[in-house]
Amino acid sequence: MTDPTNHRLAFEHGFLLLLLVLVSVAFGWLIGPFIGAILWGVIAAILFKPLNTRLLAMIPLRPNLAAAATLAVIMAVAIIPAMVLGAALLSQATTIYGQFQSGDIDIGRGFVAAERHLPQVVRDWLAEIGLSDFAAVRGRISQGIASSFQGLAGQAFNVGQSAVAFFLSLGVMLYLTFFLLRDGQALTVIVERCLPLPVDQRRLLMARLVAVVRATIKGSLIVAILQGLVGGIMFWTLGISGALLWGVAMAIFSLFPAIGTGLIWVPVTVYLLATGDVWRGVALFLCGFFIISSVDNVVRPILVGRDARMPDYVVLIATLSGFELMGFNGFVIGPVIAALFMAVWEIYANTPVSNATDRPAD
Repeated sequence: MTDPTNHRLAFEHGFLLLLLVLVSVAFGWLIGPFIGAILWGVIAAILFKPLNTRLLAMIPLRPNLAAAATLAVIMAVAIIPAMVLGAALLSQATTIYGQFQSGDIDIGRGFVAAERHLPQVVRDWLAEIGLSDFAAVRGRISQGIASSFQGLAGQAFNVGQSAVAFFLSLGVMLYLTFFLLRDGQALTVIVERCLPLPVDQRRLLMARLVAVVRATIKGSLIVAILQGLVGGIMFWTLGISGALLWGVAMAIFSLFPAIGTGLIWVPVTVYLLATGDVWRGVALFLCGFFIISSVDNVVRPILVGRDARMPDYVVLIATLSGFELMGFNGFVIGPVIAALFMAVWEIYANTPVSNATDRPAD
């Protein structure tokens, strides 16, 4: 006969698990409006944990002061420069939009100029696909650029309207970061205890996840900053309008492997060559091909290392999917989720439990 006590204990355990799932889902729904702030708070705590540890070693028994000092560093090196950059970027975008409207910048002129140098075979092919009328193409391009800048202006206006929500999310992020820095070790222990795994596997999993997240974020953000900085300086040196805007655009597109910064400097190079500005076009091509594009190949392996580096196709798919699902946050969150996915499967594949299940029964 079965023991009624065991039935009761099994029912209570099942009910507790169901209650745990329901409450967790409800809590996830509750914090949904601030999920981006929470994610960036966790990322900031992971990235700056080594600094907080060093400060805590200098001022032992003062965890609040160490966490506050680390938070001040985060504000100084990340938050404030990002706000200043955003303001300068908005101002420059407005200036460039005015140059497009006044005709000082006319991308369509490059197509018209290039038409004179095209072979007859190419002209015939363009006529077959309906692109022989370069004046019409020029008009469509100008209209498309104007629409794009109007869309950006609308987004900027929306950001201005939701400034209160932005600063509220920023406050939540910084507040959470402070407590994660101060109590991160204790929280990690609690999370480890909740995982239904052996002690050695729990510790290995947590250590591996933190290492992969830190390496992925450092590799993506620092490479993006360096490529955007080099590209922006090159544009400024060559006297190309909107150097700051193009530099930020290259920093963003550098998060996409394979295509990356070439989406910016290649069209600009073609435009310069087509309009007869040969020396600037050649200089930009050489810088883009040999310097900007090589930053990723040189710097990323140093920051990330071979163990945490993901295949480019995984990063590309994860970044595009993350951007589609979560907007700007997806640029970073997408690759992080992919890195965690690969890390968990790697740990699972190397555990004795996995090997045991692969062995055939006697």
